[in-house]
Amino acid sequence: MEGVQVDALRGVSLRINEGDFAAILGPSGSGKSTLMHLLGCLDRPTSGVLRIGGQDVAKLSPNALAELRNSQIGFVFQSFHLLPRTSARENVALPLVYRGIGRAERRRRATAALAKVGLDHRLGHRPSQLSGGEQQRVAIARALVGDPGVVLADEPTGNLDTRTGHEVMDLLERLNAEQGVAVVLVTHEPDVAERARRQIHIRDGLIERDTGGGPGTRRRP
Repeated sequence: MEGVQVDALRGVSLRINEGDFAAILGPSGSGKSTLMHLLGCLDRPTSGVLRIGGQDVAKLSPNALAELRNSQIGFVFQSFHLLPRTSARENVALPLVYRGIGRAERRRRATAALAKVGLDHRLGHRPSQLSGGEQQRVAIARALVGDPGVVLADEPTGNLDTRTGHEVMDLLERLNAEQGVAVVLVTHEPDVAERARRQIHIRDGLIERDTGGGPGTRRRP
């Protein structure tokens, strides 16, 4: 930017515990997307330390980072990002391909993940044959198929109508409560944020307020 340095985040200190359910809020340009990208190991911090499970991930190679994302982090995006010519089950199984898991086991795990989100009757349907809510459920199943410790959701209800958005939030709440999967979501919607046990408010690259929420249902040593 013509020599102008912009600090997207400044002096942020944050810990996400296993089992947390946290919402990141803030106006446009506040740094919440940058924070989400850092938590997901999609960006590297220019200074400071980022640890996942006690490991400083800033020192990992690109391949090691990719393996960490695949094994420990699930991603859910506002625009679903499903492969259009691929069935729901094949979309969900895709992360397992990169782990070298055989086809039969991939299909079994993908089927089980889709059952968790109530879509085991849509295994062979392509995204164009699914509603927006069903596509987001497929995306959530894809995030869960690798048994991650945390799911990062970027505006997971942004492209959905109000009723379907509530259904997706019900699903995330249930997965968090019943399976102990930590959920961190970015949202502009106050009613969505209120459903999280913890709200992290960001402004001008700083955490303005963090309700804390205490430890989650489980805590990593």
